[in-house]
Amino acid sequence: MFQNDLSRLFAEHIATRQREAEAVLAASGLDHLLIAAGVDKYRFHDDMPYPFRPNPQFLAWAPLDHHPRCWLAITPGRKPTLVYYQPDDFWHLVPADPSGYWVDAFDIRIVRNAADIAAELPPAAKAAILGEADAAIDGYVPNNPAAVVNPLHYARAVKTPYELVMMRRAQQRAVAGHRAAEAAFRAHESELGIQRAYLAASGHLDCDLPYGNIIGLNEHGAVLHYQHQDATAPSDSRSFLIDAGAQVVGYAADITRTYARSVGPFQDLIDGVDAVQQRLCAAVRAGTDYAQLHLDCHRQLAQVLVDQDVLNGSAEDAVASGVSATFFPHGLGHLIGLQVHDIGGFMAGPDGGRIEPPEGHPFLRLTRKLEPGMVVTIEPGLYFIDSLLAKLKEGAHADMVNWKRVDTLRPYGGIRIEDEVLCTDDEPENLSRAAFAAAG
Repeated sequence: MFQNDLSRLFAEHIATRQREAEAVLAASGLDHLLIAAGVDKYRFHDDMPYPFRPNPQFLAWAPLDHHPRCWLAITPGRKPTLVYYQPDDFWHLVPADPSGYWVDAFDIRIVRNAADIAAELPPAAKAAILGEADAAIDGYVPNNPAAVVNPLHYARAVKTPYELVMMRRAQQRAVAGHRAAEAAFRAHESELGIQRAYLAASGHLDCDLPYGNIIGLNEHGAVLHYQHQDATAPSDSRSFLIDAGAQVVGYAADITRTYARSVGPFQDLIDGVDAVQQRLCAAVRAGTDYAQLHLDCHRQLAQVLVDQDVLNGSAEDAVASGVSATFFPHGLGHLIGLQVHDIGGFMAGPDGGRIEPPEGHPFLRLTRKLEPGMVVTIEPGLYFIDSLLAKLKEGAHADMVNWKRVDTLRPYGGIRIEDEVLCTDDEPENLSRAAFAAAG
């Protein structure tokens, strides 16, 4: 995309944010919206900082994901002010001079000393100040009023065309990593070796991924948020589950794939989950209740288990009895954008409130009806988790399970397939599959 096209899209993006902010300020009787990027955080009793993660409310306006101590000031009828902190520091690499497609959207004030930031901001008396407590500066303490925060969070679920460009770029970056990771698995690399291949291909460091990659071989694929990476390859590398992301100016990609070393029952199960996943992706339509989509997912996955001789009886009985939750214990997916689990998934409306997940499904992260412009993940899965299977085997519904088949599949861990899908006014757009197709 040419620079002038991106500049235009970003200007439209800021105009949308400005309209949202002005409406919220008018309704709240406030004059200004001030947003702190945040500050570096340090390890306990140490002088080493954690990787900086900016306030996502700040990133919703400014594509500055490595810029602590910056501030934004939004006042109705005026160009947004960006207080750009560029310290005189010979210990660290300081932020470069502002440049690029985004600079014309702001009145930029460069400050060298943190003590000078306050002088560039409008009065705090009638301002909503958004940020963490430790971002406070003299006279400006974050108050995060619910009447301002709630409608802004609710609105962020619908992405602007500029945001979709960044999210598609994040998909492309993640897909490059996924391709390299699959090749490393096929070459019998260790989990750590696969992670290194992913990082090299995606151009990421561990510290700037949107979340810690899940790189699980064999039984490790049954750990939903497997957080380790063995440096030694297993003697028999049967299966591979990778849940790995990327980010572009704060916008995240979140993609999961599962692979079998060879054809057989586990590959058949992968194929069944993949077919379910693609049907669910196609069901992402404006007005659809996402919670109902999650319940539909349980029924379809239960049918896969019946078809693959893991369960006896009917899919309906498996869902009604709760047996399906042993094999699919998490939610179907979530909103995604500036946060991997983007804000506002439970909100009943711009004024707040909460739409609870269906009874018996506490881990679902999205309960809203879908709207054009929302990007959601669709990530059905089937797992052979020892602790959950042990409880099922001791329970009243143990006879619904073909335990011999379970024991055959248990060494493969589990399956999850995840794409990001854009809800439109018409057919959905699968951002992840499109990126894989473009990569060849």
